[in-house]
Amino acid sequence: MGVALSNGPVSAGSEDGVRPLRVVTYNLLHDGPGSGFFKGSTYLEDRLEMAIRELKTLDLDILAVQEASDSRRHGNVPERLARALGLHVVFASATEHIFGLRPLDSVIVGLLGFKEGSAILSRFPIAASQVYELPRCVSWYDPRILLRAELSTAWGPLQIFSVHTARGDECQMERVGEIVRDQLGEGPSLLMGDFNTPETSKVLTTLRNEAGFVDAFRVANPKAQGPTVWQRIEAPQSTVSRRVDFILFLNGRKSTASVLSSRIVLDRPGQLPNGSTLWPSDHHGVLAELAILPVNRAQANKR
Repeated sequence: MGVALSNGPVSAGSEDGVRPLRVVTYNLLHDGPGSGFFKGSTYLEDRLEMAIRELKTLDLDILAVQEASDSRRHGNVPERLARALGLHVVFASATEHIFGLRPLDSVIVGLLGFKEGSAILSRFPIAASQVYELPRCVSWYDPRILLRAELSTAWGPLQIFSVHTARGDECQMERVGEIVRDQLGEGPSLLMGDFNTPETSKVLTTLRNEAGFVDAFRVANPKAQGPTVWQRIEAPQSTVSRRVDFILFLNGRKSTASVLSSRIVLDRPGQLPNGSTLWPSDHHGVLAELAILPVNRAQANKR
């Protein structure tokens, strides 16, 4: 896990001079495990440039990234992204947990010249971070992790989680929910990522209805479908059909989050130098704007 820091300004704002919190989750689409040796077929450099241009316009505070990579050919992509956006960053590699044997995994990753995992970028200082290895209930050779970062913000400490769970592995999401609940602190905890499961799945329904997680996009858009995947990156038209990228949150003991707005972002194509279509990723991003309020004030606003 690597950490790079910048000196970007800390957000401040809403009532009382503290602005709403603007957060984005986004699956970058890496260039493949062979990209440490060979040129991939996903046009990562072109797509990264497109993503940076749009992300700069969003004035975001926190960005949770999945399929963040570090390779010989492209370097450390989350650190490059953080430098371009003027943000702090913490990155954790899932591929360093292939067999769960650190020396062997390190040798394999070193030979490949490729790491892939999750990252959290923040306008606020990152006070602490932790990596949780997730259970593999479907595929033992597909390592997945949950990355946590504690941010020092104008509202106090915030717990941020970035995750990319395996398709069809609902026990991973159950474990993710347990970890986020166990780490709940004074402020809200934000769980963001590519869950590879639709909002109607049993595990997400349970997280919302029984564990108290709030789906920011659904609160702001009660009837919108909001599909985020699977976009063919060279298709001339939109091919997304399902919503699997989410911003969920749990309210903290002393402060809560209220959804002001949420929308799909990074959902427009660009062009390659030859004029052909190129989309920023095979996923769209999700943005949410949240108001953070002390519990007593939030309760008073509801009266």
